[in-house]
Amino acid sequence: TGTWGIQKMADTQQQRAFQKQEPVNLNTKYLLKSKTSKGTRYYRNIGLGFRTPQEAINGTYIDHKCPFTGNVSIRGRILKGVAISTKMHRTIIIRRDYLHYVKKYNRYEKRHRNIPVHLSPCFKVKEGDIVTVGQCRPLSKTVRFNVLKVQPQELVGNIRKLFIPCLLYTSDAADDLLCVDLGGRRIIKKKK
Repeated sequence: TGTWGIQKMADTQQQRAFQKQEPVNLNTKYLLKSKTSKGTRYYRNIGLGFRTPQEAINGTYIDHKCPFTGNVSIRGRILKGVAISTKMHRTIIIRRDYLHYVKKYNRYEKRHRNIPVHLSPCFKVKEGDIVTVGQCRPLSKTVRFNVLKVQPQELVGNIRKLFIPCLLYTSDAADDLLCVDLGGRRIIKKKK
């Protein structure tokens, strides 16, 4: 921030192209007259019961693919998974475990899917955190989901080797329920 508390452009300008939020007009006389402490920032409520993070409201980052400050709408599926890789820039890999029924042997086998997810700078994610993601339009060749919520976890051991099928429920109201998915049949019990 500058001496008057106005955000400096050098804070957000990391790329060669000029970074700005699309709905915000930086060339108005009204903004020049009023020296606000935060400047002008566009953010929105994405709905579906998810709160807008404080970092999205008060932060200075520019991300056009962020569902809270960018031009991306969340529609379709809402999923939960465990973050297993955070090495990419603004993209993480989540792992979803499930059980697949084999009719011939009358048994279940463990399976998993790795899903690449866009991570907005308003979230801090470590490997092992449980992440709630929402489906959006294709953001790149493989990314079709966006992070909506992060639950910090301390999972012990190798995260890729753990099998956690109880992340298959999607609503936050179901956090007090114990859920096991048995190949298409979902058994939900109340936690004691």
